Amino acid sequence: MDKIQHSNIKVNGINMHVAEIGEGPAVLFVHGFPELWYTWRHQMLFISSKGYRAIAPDLRGFGDTEAPPLPTSYTALHIVGDLVGLLDSLGLDKVYLVGHDWGAIISWYFCLFRPDRIKALVNMSVVYTPRDPSVKPLDYYRKTFGDDFYVCRFQEIGWEEEYGKVDTKRQLAASYFNRNPSAPKLPKDYAKCFNPHPYTIPSWFTKQDLDYFASKFRATGFRGGFNYYRCFDLNWELCAAWTKYKIVVPVKFIVGDLDLTYHFPGTKEYIHGGGFKEAVPGLEEVVVMEGVGHFINQEKSQEINYHIYDFITKF
Repeated sequence: MDKIQHSNIKVNGINMHVAEIGEGPAVLFVHGFPELWYTWRHQMLFISSKGYRAIAPDLRGFGDTEAPPLPTSYTALHIVGDLVGLLDSLGLDKVYLVGHDWGAIISWYFCLFRPDRIKALVNMSVVYTPRDPSVKPLDYYRKTFGDDFYVCRFQEIGWEEEYGKVDTKRQLAASYFNRNPSAPKLPKDYAKCFNPHPYTIPSWFTKQDLDYFASKFRATGFRGGFNYYRCFDLNWELCAAWTKYKIVVPVKFIVGDLDLTYHFPGTKEYIHGGGFKEAVPGLEEVVVMEGVGHFINQEKSQEINYHIYDFITKF
């Protein structure tokens, strides 16, 4: 880990913290919520040992990267713009792209907006969902899951203060180590109701890992991450021009069978029934890992390392 280099780069009007290691063809890793560049620590060390340049930024609003105050500064156009600006600053024309969770969503958008910059994509947990012009995302979520659904709850400006009343380390542990694939529901008086079982750090995580994540989120809070969710409908509006557009870059998709995203209504049928391949003609492989939860790249780091490596070596 001490060989990973850190820098701050001005991109798209913000200062971005970037972790890098290795030389060779570049692999850009895009993290999710509530995560940081650090979520890719295992993949960065492995991929760099195989002759690649591993690059993992803290996304806008996370960790040591600048966090603009307005929720409307966190659209997919902003985030992809940051990443394109990063590639330009590093002198990189095309990269291999790897995403997870919100990083997967951003990676799908990256392939929509600028497929010319992507050699191949390995995406985890969140499938590509084509834009439905007939319904806004938040209307769908509220109708399907109710107002307590976590995505809906995150829409409430100021709710991050309620979230922040809970001890950060316990909050993160409850997210990272969760094995329940049902849709998360968050009551309005969340801090009073938050009473998870005492956590035990699993074998694939360490106390030092949890300390690192907690120290960064204690410093920044969760507002930056919530602002991604607050742009769901705005992304839907801004991306009307890409309606019916398909993902044409080569793609490998990986998900755990205990991942909450795999259990969203209709997702399994979409993945295995042909709808996913229709929307993503570049889809070459789908991997469902048994007994694995949402934070798949950390829980099964070595398997994910080889899945990434085996796929990108084809291109």
